[in-house]
Amino acid sequence: MGRVIVFGSLSQDLHLHMERHPHTGETVMSGDIEYRFGGKGANQAVAAVRAGAESVFVGKVGDDPQGHQYVERLAAFGVDTSRMEIVSGAPTGTAIIYNDSDGENMIVVAPGSNHHMDHADLDKLDDLGPGDVLLMPLELRHDVVTAAVDLAAERGARVILNLAPFAPLAESVLAKCDPIVVNEHEGELLERAGISAPSVLQTLGTRGSRWGELHVPAVPTTAVDTTGAGDAYCGTLAAALSLGEPAHAAMRAASEAAARCVEHPGAQPPLT
Repeated sequence: MGRVIVFGSLSQDLHLHMERHPHTGETVMSGDIEYRFGGKGANQAVAAVRAGAESVFVGKVGDDPQGHQYVERLAAFGVDTSRMEIVSGAPTGTAIIYNDSDGENMIVVAPGSNHHMDHADLDKLDDLGPGDVLLMPLELRHDVVTAAVDLAAERGARVILNLAPFAPLAESVLAKCDPIVVNEHEGELLERAGISAPSVLQTLGTRGSRWGELHVPAVPTTAVDTTGAGDAYCGTLAAALSLGEPAHAAMRAASEAAARCVEHPGAQPPLT
């Protein structure tokens, strides 16, 4: 069985639904607030285990009800939570998500306990080796992410880096990732920064995804909420690659997972 180790973030998600997003300085009314679970790292870990891989999550929560509940939730999905840590004196990360009537979203993240991930936590990756996939978003401190990339490369593990939220990491770091995953906006920022990487997978929304010469069309669907679609893609891609699937098949599975994700509210599916 493949193993995906997600070194990443999680958050309690506060969803606000409105007809349209407000302009600067404008007030709009929303429906009732909804509380869900998210954070790129946790979303990706859930997607990986649902895609059939052994999924390990390395991250931190606050010593609050939301944090304890989140650890229990991930374990219920089948994610290995043995490397998670509860941090005293810091809140669990929180994201405020604004959804409009078209299902598009805007997101503001307060990292909380996520920014307590530091270089000491690299010890939790000491069993990385060939055959493993280390999957990371950029919601952690960038120096810690860079050190994790270096460690995984030294150990012979595959690194998939989701360059979101975008940051202009050094080309020497991106060269160790296979692939880096960006959406259209992040791809534009990468190009504007003049940064290149040998392995780039770009998700293109309704136009599918492209990885080098490979192109996979999107799966037709009706979007209810686009929150977490990219995370579902990344987690499923990592799972498929860890299980030995060729790139084209992995991209197809990831596209199918992203399509299923937008068909339900929130970044993660309900526990069944």
